Amino acid sequence: MTPSPDHPAIPARKVGVLLTNLGTPDEPTPQAVKRYLLEFLSDKRVVEIPKLAWQPILRGIILRTRPKKSAHAYGLVWTDEGSPLAKITRAQCAALQGAFGPDVIVDYAMRYGNPAIGDRIDALKAAGCERILLAPLYPQYCAATTATANDRAFAHFAAKRWQPAIRTLPPYHDDPAYIGALKTLVEAELAALDFEPEAIVASFHGMPQRTLELGDPYHCHCRKTARLLSEAMGRELITAFQSRFGPAKWLTPATDTVLEELGAKGVKKVAILAPGFSADCIETLEELAIRGRESFEEAGGERFAYLPCLNDSPPGVEMLRSILGKELAGWVPVS
Repeated sequence: MTPSPDHPAIPARKVGVLLTNLGTPDEPTPQAVKRYLLEFLSDKRVVEIPKLAWQPILRGIILRTRPKKSAHAYGLVWTDEGSPLAKITRAQCAALQGAFGPDVIVDYAMRYGNPAIGDRIDALKAAGCERILLAPLYPQYCAATTATANDRAFAHFAAKRWQPAIRTLPPYHDDPAYIGALKTLVEAELAALDFEPEAIVASFHGMPQRTLELGDPYHCHCRKTARLLSEAMGRELITAFQSRFGPAKWLTPATDTVLEELGAKGVKKVAILAPGFSADCIETLEELAIRGRESFEEAGGERFAYLPCLNDSPPGVEMLRSILGKELAGWVPVS
């Protein structure tokens, strides 16, 4: 049927893929970091304390003191193209354009900050996407990462009269393509070092111990990733958890403690990687590569190497093409 002349233009039907990651301040200033932290730490998936008890603490001591400190940390790793996380996620998105054919649009958004998930969903819908794959780039599932990214998308859809069909990318912590990509990149990075590490640490983002007790699979997913990578490489990895915050008990062992203990035990050469992050960010480039090195060397260590995330490396992009392609099956022909 031919539309009437006054009918609004109808875009050709497309499929959308929306890569989502945690987020970043717009710039490395206390003001921008404060806006970012307010959104991030107000998420009930991130801080599971009743709002009436938490908000006075957040808006009091935390937002008065932490933004300046965090802005300094961001400033140490900021690039001409913005934060490393934003820069790399854009590059991953660009590398995947055309990977699934001309009728698939790949876009990206951040759970906190910009570009916002709702804005990019609207852009995909306006471009003709009647089917959208939501792809949180978190290998290991956690309610505070994967679930909250999907929550934000679903909340946006709830206000829409005409919703697209939706799929979500499942966790890929044990996917052979993911483990294989990690093995390829880690071994290449190790081969490029001018020293042989005596110990290799796999550092994952920490979560409160309570999340494990409430049934969150994150801890198990991290342990399985480390075990599978260790088996693939034929080499032992030490699993640790970083980024503790507040007085609650967190998953152990803590990364900084592990590095200090290794140095104190006489281990002189260490390499560390962060397989739970799809892209390098402040938690890897500042917390691990800078502060982790300081912790190790102050405890007696001598040689330290941070091994980068998969990022937009060829193995990383091919891994994303593989896992996304499986979820697009039936929507588009994927080789």
